Amino acid sequence: MTSLTDIVTFLDHELRIVEIADYSGSINGLQLQNDGRVSKVVAAVDASLPVVRKAIAAGADLLVVHHGMFWQGAQPLTGAFYQKIHEAIEGNLAIYSAHLPLDIHPQWGNNVLLAEAIGMTPTGTFLPYKGQNVGLTGEISIHRDELRERLEAAVGGPVLLCPAGPERIERVGLCTGGAGSELAAARGFDAFISGEGPHWSYPMAEEMGLNLFLAGHYATETFGVKAIASVLAEAFALQSDWIDHPTGL
Repeated sequence: MTSLTDIVTFLDHELRIVEIADYSGSINGLQLQNDGRVSKVVAAVDASLPVVRKAIAAGADLLVVHHGMFWQGAQPLTGAFYQKIHEAIEGNLAIYSAHLPLDIHPQWGNNVLLAEAIGMTPTGTFLPYKGQNVGLTGEISIHRDELRERLEAAVGGPVLLCPAGPERIERVGLCTGGAGSELAAARGFDAFISGEGPHWSYPMAEEMGLNLFLAGHYATETFGVKAIASVLAEAFALQSDWIDHPTGL
């Protein structure tokens, strides 16, 4: 057994939870405590009721997620929301969430790990949000069709491509998750990679002359929580597991 307090202190420090501004509903950090002891950590993208049930069934004491329990904001403790919290407490399951602090982490972040998976060399950051950049810039010399193939291999699923930029891609902007609406920040790049975007992101990419790759909101945000589970397993001698509960979005 490992102390939950020790794990939370470690994660809060390494992920800079207090320093990084985020969406108000993210409530980064420990969202639900347990009896204070952890022997098994599991990772997932979303703290949904089905995921909580899978975590408890797997014998986990700690669930680490990217989108936490309060993503939809304040709501009454009724219905499925009550059931989720009730079952987590009854199952002695602590829940820790990290959104932007995990997206932009230089080693365990969704951005940097997806870049590594496709062979992109990071060169800097872009896409400002609340005082920090949340996107990653990089270089890669590749045909756009091959880049699509690499992305599909990395996320394990289909990737939507708007082939409006140069066939040979050199400069790339990457921001996992739902950043497809932020195309204006990618002006001057050969390609912009994200998870999902609104309908108008496709015609806007065409008008900008930009290759747009949308690889799935869920699929592009599996990397960071998997990394966290592995780091915790090694640092604290814990069992670890991954709960795959895709949304298809």
